[in-house]
Amino acid sequence: MRLYAEAAMERAMKVQEVILRAIGKRITWWQAAEILGISVRQMRRWKWRYEQDGYDGLLDRRRGRPSERRVPLATVETVLALYRERYFDLNVRHFHEKLREEHSIQLSYTWVKLALQGAGLVRTRRKRGPHRKRRPRRPLPGMLLHLDGSRHRWFGDDRWYDLLVVLDDATSAIYYAQLVEQESTRTVLAALRQVVEQQGVFCALYNDRASHFFFTPKAGEPVDRERVTQVGRALRELGIQMIPAYSPQARGRSERNFGTWQGRLPQELRLARITTVEGANQFLRQHYIGEFNRRFAVRAAQRGSAFLPSPRRDLDRIFSIQHERVVNRDNTVAVENRLLQIDKIPWRATLAGCRVTVYEHLDGTLSIGYGPHLVGRYTAAGSPLQGPQHRQRPARLRRLALTPVALRAPCVSAKQTTTTGHFTC
Repeated sequence: MRLYAEAAMERAMKVQEVILRAIGKRITWWQAAEILGISVRQMRRWKWRYEQDGYDGLLDRRRGRPSERRVPLATVETVLALYRERYFDLNVRHFHEKLREEHSIQLSYTWVKLALQGAGLVRTRRKRGPHRKRRPRRPLPGMLLHLDGSRHRWFGDDRWYDLLVVLDDATSAIYYAQLVEQESTRTVLAALRQVVEQQGVFCALYNDRASHFFFTPKAGEPVDRERVTQVGRALRELGIQMIPAYSPQARGRSERNFGTWQGRLPQELRLARITTVEGANQFLRQHYIGEFNRRFAVRAAQRGSAFLPSPRRDLDRIFSIQHERVVNRDNTVAVENRLLQIDKIPWRATLAGCRVTVYEHLDGTLSIGYGPHLVGRYTAAGSPLQGPQHRQRPARLRRLALTPVALRAPCVSAKQTTTTGHFTC
């Protein structure tokens, strides 16, 4: 009896009292089971044990006996040492995966979490907030994409970088992930162009109301749909809808996704000994995006895809920063303290006074377009680049251009007209 606590003794006395009432026909056996909060089958077991062993049969016979499923002490010490010495900055789920894959320690996630919390190595999770209903996913990939950036110390030091991620709402698949100095118009255009080139044109983009996405006349007010940014103009040309989010909670799916990135990527970069942005981006492209999708991407609700091939082939123009300018009298265009000289074109005497578009491409070069025509290509400093449209025709074609029509093409009945003086056949 010394092995049993007071609570166990009181429980056994209560069970005995209920059993005696049932034996005395004061209550039925199913009423006795209901009073004790057990099943009728368990009630029959306790009746049999009371008849066989008396009061001692109602006590828990497992008390004082070690569990057959207990984890060996050496394994516990190994798990805690691994977390303290090597995986100290991994979350519990990430650490549990490393134990299984790299150390062949097959323990349940719950056991690992409770062991780390019991040792004081991991904080217990705070109480959950009120119940909220999650917005259902879109049924097909390509119907809705999330684009957002997360500023974080991804290398575990004092350097801060933005991680740009493009996420599919239907499957949580990652189509693009790159570290950049700062989220901007250029970096966002580069991300969208790569997605369109590799996956196709999607239906809608869901993002915050940053200034490179939308114009907001006044803080807290709706965005101005009439004034479009460079990103909005590029997506409008491809027929992609832009959906602004008016609160962080509205972007819950992408926010939770960034929580996973912040809990895993810094640790993976440290284990891979990567300390540069170039190395990290190469690691993301060649290895980690695929691994991330294998672990966290889900199956879409319906078969098929909403991605479509791009109807435009001039993606280099679409995903660029565009400025409208009027050509000066000397056929020059001024753009941000740079003067771009337009060469003579064969199909027009001069472009002076014409309205042209200057394209700042993502690779740093510039070009000038007049309608569908490309009239000049330049370096970032404004020096002309020799492009296909500026190359002179071969000498043979130049000679043919100067040769009369009658001498260029074989003609049996060539004669000169009296009105124009030209030869006709």
